[in-house]
This record gives sequence, C-alpha cells and structure tokens, in this order.
Amino acid sequence: MNRAYYYDTKIGRISIVENGDAITHLYFNEIEEKDVMIEETPLLKEAYKQLSEYLDGTRKEFDIPLKPHGTEFQLKVWNALREIPYGVTCSYKDIAIKIDNEKACRAVGLANNRNPISVFIPCHRVIGSNGKLVGYGGGLDIKEKLLNLETEVNHL
Repeated sequence: MNRAYYYDTKIGRISIVENGDAITHLYFNEIEEKDVMIEETPLLKEAYKQLSEYLDGTRKEFDIPLKPHGTEFQLKVWNALREIPYGVTCSYKDIAIKIDNEKACRAVGLANNRNPISVFIPCHRVIGSNGKLVGYGGGLDIKEKLLNLETEVNHL
C-alpha cells in the first residue's frame, strides 16, 4: 500500500507519495491515487525535509530514492532531467539531443509534462527554445519561483 502525506511549503500545499521503497509522486493538489493511505513515514519526512531545504536555498541536490513509473522513453527523459545542474535551464531540444533522439522535441515535451515527481526530478529547468517559460504542472508561477530561487542561490 502506498503512503502519502500533505505538507504546506513555500510553493503551496503539496502531497508526496511513496511505495515503501521510494518516492513515486509529488502533487501540487489533491492526491490522485485511490489506493493510498494518508500516513507520514520516515521516507516522506525525509523527502519533505530535503524539499524544505531546497526551498530555503540550502540544498541543491536530492538524495532520496525516486521511482517514477512511465514508458521506457519517459524514463529516459526523466533521467536526463535529473542531470540538469541546479540553476541551469535547457530546452526540449537539448533534452532530445541528450537522449540521442534529436527529432523527439515534442515527445520530450509530453514526457516532461507527465513527470510524476516534480521538483525532485527538475522538469522546471526546461524552458522554451526562445527562452520563455512553458507549461508546468504546478503552474507557471511556481516554475518561475523555483527558477528564481535557483538563480538567486547561485549568485550568493
């Protein structure tokens, strides 16, 4: 049985879900899963602690186990997202090139949009090739806050 817990953060109320071994989801709204018990576990506490440190500007990398579920292509994209350094942005095309599929920009965008563990898997670091912010599951205002946070911390 998956466990989840709600937390109030600097980017609003979120819920984090784990499967007993790893974090599987971060939601910016109500939990969408049916078979989940609302119970704070040590892993969820640690995920929240690391997320809070990140939002406070004192953590740049996460070291909790993550287990997103998706297609082989989505997993490739999500792994590439995890390699984007803190404070750096790139485009969908950059990610497509990184996964050796340069023409898959649109598919990369769809996979980015379906990232189930936002922030921990930093899909917010992907922007349009024209430098503009593009869609984000938590809303563009949260994406902008996350990018601004990383920029500010990198300039300290």
